[in-house]
Parts: sequence; structure tokens; C-alpha cells
Amino acid sequence: MSKKRTFISFDYDHDEELKNCLKAQSRKEDSPFDIVDMSIKEAIDNNWKYYARRRIRSCDIVVVICGEHTDTANGVSAELEITKDEGVNYFLLKGNSDKTCKKTKAASSYDIMHDWSWDN
Repeated sequence: MSKKRTFISFDYDHDEELKNCLKAQSRKEDSPFDIVDMSIKEAIDNNWKYYARRRIRSCDIVVVICGEHTDTANGVSAELEITKDEGVNYFLLKGNSDKTCKKTKAASSYDIMHDWSWDN
């Protein structure tokens, strides 16, 4: 399976562990997907949207990890708006099966939050 250049949008204040789990799961030998993570790892400055747009535009897909506080994460909303503007495919991924996960404010009413399969 060829690797997909993937931008992972997540709430840095609450869900970084979920992003790390997704990356780890993708490295498993029997994983049905591969990820080349294009998330912004550098310190964010006033031009962060410019850098986010460049990375999102260069990706095959954007994964929006939804957690308990995603509805208040302005950065996630901005990244999804950029994704839509650039015409990049995306999907919402429910970060925790045992918690109430919320969509970002930029999600459309018809966007489905997909369950995450946590195979060990």
C-alpha cells in the first residue's frame, strides 16, 4: 500500500496523545493504512495559517481527530476551513469511544465522525 501524505488536525492542548497513537497504529505491519505525517511540529507564529495551507495543499488527505474539546479548538476549525478551500479530501475521526467527542465548528452538518478501530 502506498503511503498517503496526511495532515493530522487535532487539538494540541488536549489530543496530542491521540495523534501519536494514530501514527503508531499506521506503522504496524498489518495496518490498512500508512501515514506520512505533515502536521506542523515547529513553534507556531503569526504566519501559521500560511504554513498550514502549504502543508495541507501538499497532502492527499486530512484526518481531523475529534476529542472532547475539539469544538473549542480554533486551530482545528481554521485547518478544516483551509482543507475545504484547497479541495483536499478529509474525514473526522472519533478519538475516544468511551467519551463524548465533538466536531470542530468548521465541520459541515453532513460530516460523519468515523469510529476509530483500536487493534493492539
